[in-house]
Amino acid sequence: MNYMLITNLPEIARHVVLHGVKRVFVDLEILGKVARQGHLNTVISRHSLDDVQRIRAAIGQAELLVRINPLNEDTQQEIDDVIARGADIVMLPMFHDAAAVRRVAQLIDGRARLIPLVETVGGARALAEIMATPGVSGVHIGLNDLHLELGCDFMFEPLANGMMDELAAVARSSGLPFGMGGVARVGEGLLPAEVILGEHVRLGSTCAILSRTFHRNAGSLAELNAEMDFGNEISKLDQVEAGFLHAPPAVLEENRVRLVNIVNDIVAQKRAAVRGSAPAP
Repeated sequence: MNYMLITNLPEIARHVVLHGVKRVFVDLEILGKVARQGHLNTVISRHSLDDVQRIRAAIGQAELLVRINPLNEDTQQEIDDVIARGADIVMLPMFHDAAAVRRVAQLIDGRARLIPLVETVGGARALAEIMATPGVSGVHIGLNDLHLELGCDFMFEPLANGMMDELAAVARSSGLPFGMGGVARVGEGLLPAEVILGEHVRLGSTCAILSRTFHRNAGSLAELNAEMDFGNEISKLDQVEAGFLHAPPAVLEENRVRLVNIVNDIVAQKRAAVRGSAPAP
């Protein structure tokens, strides 16, 4: 599994690539994000162009992915800036059709790889066309904004309701790699990381973003090390993945059913809580 960690701290970036992270993620996306996610318990990064250059210098030969803003009148300049500062991969968020992806691929013009972040209903519907776009080297399915647009109550509902099965089939048929969502530390998360990893294996996903449980908003390497043995936590994920990679189909199906049951229980609890807090008619 290709694990990505979002950080703009060079000492943490340097440390994690020495302990199993293959791709460091600098996040410049800000346009529209507060409006979409400001009411949720999600991380909204405040990274800068200078961070791109600092992280590039810190991580050696590891891959540097930079998420830019959605396509807008300044996208050409933003792409030029992140590539000049060392981005290997440009991630395009919040597009609704393949035309936006084609346009960004043209603006990149082969100078970096392009990984579209499929996180809208329109993007999901256009997945086959997107993956056939010249310049696209793979995709990531973003469950956060996607579940919001779908009107779901829980981020992992697209995994439980069959939508990810459909998207994964399209992605696999393209021959390009794809990833989806994020993963917490083993033993943590409303939906356990172990169960999510089983679905990555079953669906053919090869990439996941490491959730905030892997940094706890640490402001320094010392704080990170005080919180956890990062390399050991990655090893735990690797061990779980290896178990699923060597498991028979029946085990993967059993894990899928477990995931569906857990997600359905979480959704039922959330809906009951909303009903319980609603004023009486």
